[in-house]
Amino acid sequence: EVNARLMRATARKLENAGERHRHLSKDWADTHYFEIEARDESHAKSKALTKYPTSAGYLIEKIVEL
Repeated sequence: EVNARLMRATARKLENAGERHRHLSKDWADTHYFEIEARDESHAKSKALTKYPTSAGYLIEKIVEL
């Protein structure tokens, strides 16, 4: 398994400016950790980006093979 660390960059940007995102809870400004079943880090990144696309404001901070 692979561990992915990601957060919602748009939520963090607003939080840093003292504002709140209209559709997201405040905790999306913080890092979230997910375990993804994948054969390697590249495969995990691909799966993470499918579910959490950068076009929707998600930012993958780090992917680590467990």
